[in-house]
Amino acid sequence: MDNILIEPWLEDELNHEFYVPEYIEKIALEVLTYYDLQVSSMQVVTTKPDKGGAIWKIETNKGPKSFKLLHRRPTRSMFSLGAQKYLVEVQKARVPGIIKANNGEEYIEAGGKLWFVAEWIEQLAPVSKDLEGAKLLCYALGEFHRLSKGYEPPSQAENASRLYKWPKSYAKIYSKMNWFRNVALAYEEYPASKDLLSVVDMFQEQAKKSIDELNNSNYFSMVSEGNASWGLVHQDYGWSNGQMGPNGMWIIDLDGVAYDLPIRDLRKLISGTMSDLYQWDVNWVREMIMAYHEANPISAELYDILVIDLSLPNEFYKNIKEVLYEPELFLSDLTTSQLIKSIVDLEQSKWATINEIRNDWSGKS
Repeated sequence: MDNILIEPWLEDELNHEFYVPEYIEKIALEVLTYYDLQVSSMQVVTTKPDKGGAIWKIETNKGPKSFKLLHRRPTRSMFSLGAQKYLVEVQKARVPGIIKANNGEEYIEAGGKLWFVAEWIEQLAPVSKDLEGAKLLCYALGEFHRLSKGYEPPSQAENASRLYKWPKSYAKIYSKMNWFRNVALAYEEYPASKDLLSVVDMFQEQAKKSIDELNNSNYFSMVSEGNASWGLVHQDYGWSNGQMGPNGMWIIDLDGVAYDLPIRDLRKLISGTMSDLYQWDVNWVREMIMAYHEANPISAELYDILVIDLSLPNEFYKNIKEVLYEPELFLSDLTTSQLIKSIVDLEQSKWATINEIRNDWSGKS
């Protein structure tokens, strides 16, 4: 099975949304022979063609299962599979259990990738996209973080950690602002260049303030406690990966879990939710933080880090970095100027919210 290496595949108009190359389907069928399962049907439910990954729902004599081709390096995938096993078997978390292959392992290696089978949680449903749904998501996230503490990866797995990388990632955002400026100057004649140049200094100044605040925080002493004491972040948590199911909220798609300060997931969830609302709502932010805190208490020091991470110009960086890959296309697109304006408007309501919540945790421990 290892003679053929699985590669990313192209998306084009000739291929339907759930297209998987035929050679990968053949490998999939061969992998399934290593399980004590009689498979009656396979249905592709998700693909990652640009990375070479896919998920099938398979119907078997032992009920429906999830069958995954993981796109990451095998040693990286071993880390996340070990975490899934730990959460289910040791911590009894509401995370799909892994079905072992005939050789007793949690995975099969084929085509230079890892494949695994897990339970398919049939009754999962997304929570409502309102404040109550957001609070359910936050509570479930806090519970996940609390239960993930103490995880130690298998000896053959790589150590996936982002715990010590915050200063480097902050510095990257700051330095990329110079790149944005230089590209806009190089393509001055394009419609959106003027708009980008008018705001990039402001966002770079914000990034510098966030760097200074991180350097003056308790971040360095906190991360010195080590990976296992902080536990895992999901890295891709949101309305699709946290869903209501049997006995409460379930968390799925753990392929990208890594060690980190837990509030990085919470910050992403808050930022993304406020972006969906088109404005920052102080009541939503407070309620989301409190829901998380109920499941996984936030210390005053960790709350400071959350506020600092919220202050970083994350949305601007995430949306504008495309200019580095296709500058002519991005800067000539008529929607880019509107995008920049909407981000600036969003930032103004963000700062009003941050200034209001900054001291909420004063005196708490």
